[in-house]
Amino acid sequence: MKFVELATYLEKLEKTSSRIEITKILAELFRKTDAFEIDKTVYLLLGSLAPNYEGVVFNVAEKMIIKAIALTYGYDGKAVNGLYKKAGDLGIVTETLAKKSHFTAHNSPLSITDVYQKLMDVARDSGEESVERKIQKISELFKNLDPRSTRFVARIPLGRLRLGFSDKTVIDALSWMEAGDKSLRSQLLKAYEVVPDIGFLAKRVKEVGAAIASKNIKPVVGIPVLPALAQRLNSPVEMIEKMGKVAVEPKFDGLRVLIHFSRSKKMLKAFTRNLNDVSEMFPELTNIGDYIKGYEVILDTEATGMDPEMIKIMNFQTTMKRRRIHDVNETAGQIPLRFQVFDILFKDGQSLMGTAYLQRRKVLSGTVKENDLMVVDEAVITEDPKVIERQYQKNIDKGLEGVVVKKVDSPYIPGRTGYRWVKMKDAEGSKAKLMDTIDCVVMGYMSGKGKRTQFGLGKILVGIMQGEKVRTLTKVGTGFTERILGEMKKRLDKISLNKKPDNYIVDKNLEPDVWTYPKLVVEIAADEITKSPNHSLGISLRFPKFIRFRDDKNPDQATTLKELKKLFEIQRV
Repeated sequence: MKFVELATYLEKLEKTSSRIEITKILAELFRKTDAFEIDKTVYLLLGSLAPNYEGVVFNVAEKMIIKAIALTYGYDGKAVNGLYKKAGDLGIVTETLAKKSHFTAHNSPLSITDVYQKLMDVARDSGEESVERKIQKISELFKNLDPRSTRFVARIPLGRLRLGFSDKTVIDALSWMEAGDKSLRSQLLKAYEVVPDIGFLAKRVKEVGAAIASKNIKPVVGIPVLPALAQRLNSPVEMIEKMGKVAVEPKFDGLRVLIHFSRSKKMLKAFTRNLNDVSEMFPELTNIGDYIKGYEVILDTEATGMDPEMIKIMNFQTTMKRRRIHDVNETAGQIPLRFQVFDILFKDGQSLMGTAYLQRRKVLSGTVKENDLMVVDEAVITEDPKVIERQYQKNIDKGLEGVVVKKVDSPYIPGRTGYRWVKMKDAEGSKAKLMDTIDCVVMGYMSGKGKRTQFGLGKILVGIMQGEKVRTLTKVGTGFTERILGEMKKRLDKISLNKKPDNYIVDKNLEPDVWTYPKLVVEIAADEITKSPNHSLGISLRFPKFIRFRDDKNPDQATTLKELKKLFEIQRV
């Protein structure tokens, strides 16, 4: 398919807000797309080139796109920047100038695969003078595209091709493509959760159909599995009523890490819950083979920072310093780690995801040798609510977050579905009355008054995702140290916008001074959840307080409205 035809669909999608209509448009596009290019088409539709875990990034800044536009159409960089300030979108600027220019191909011969490969070449270019080469390559691509296509291609390297849908909508569209409805969604989603590569799934569906594409899917060492997540309950009695016999495990304040190890392939990978490859963060795992009985394993763990004497467990922010400091080996000496191993998903060619919790624990105990680096979590089996309460208090007294309670006969199910795993967690800070913290998406910030004018940031506006929409929850102005204020400002300026995103639902009286893309997730504590006529969720937080950045979570992994309402119910009990 020619890219010019894809651009027509991109424009349709951009103008459509209805989820069902978006699904139908995608299904129509997928029917026309050949099997050899549907994976590339899907990646481009999502503004990417590969699944998240492959770590393919453009490393292209706005200034580079502005220079590429100027180079292509013979304009001064300042003039292009002026147009950008007025339009608020470099895609629109590129298209506008392309229409006026004889350099742009109005009947572009480039296919979807051609454009994909040229963008991949831009992303892979690195080293000395790579910035100049990237600008030149983007400029050459603009020259060979029709004006409408340049609008979308200009946005992709900046991560700003936001069409109002995600991987889940693509799954719906693949079902609609084959069945004319969403009846195949469930089986396709299960396959995606085990191998979360939406391009690969689309290609398989196109080649062999949904039934075969989603049959007998098992984990692959080196490709992250979407992790199982815990629901929230704060009543041990209710836990036993809903779950029956359970295992009670400690809840650590660490970084969720799925470890993939293959002895024969000499492979070691570590993935966060948002599927990022963070293998280089953990030099300790170099000798993991000494601690494993088996050839290939996928382990679910919590990486917890320790004090240098390996006695006291450090908090999440201390653990996460490894991601922000370049010299990881030096940091490893300052912040040694322990991996609290609590589940096993795969061993020596066999998927264990469908087996019951107790059986997986038995396999896990026979897989991890006793050592100080990788410690299999304690698990207390019970049907007594009082035992859950005792274990909870025991862990709180030890400085841990609480407990995770797991149904003993449950398979490993990715995502947060049913009452298979639930967490009973103390809120951060003894003054916080709400019995859990909330992960929110930052939508923008206020410039600040008084002493905070020097930082250029006083409060942040945070919200919760509801489908593809982001609705406001609260403004947060407490819990920030001077260092955090500086870091927050620096992070938000990298994702700032000239205007409010179309998917933000915000009351005019709550609008921030600076809007930001919904990329940064932060953890918030509060006294309670209250009803609110001003915030677009209809609820807000009383005395909200910033706790920490959640770099291990994507916006779609933050607290959901359903979870928020559940917390609202819990606090009133």
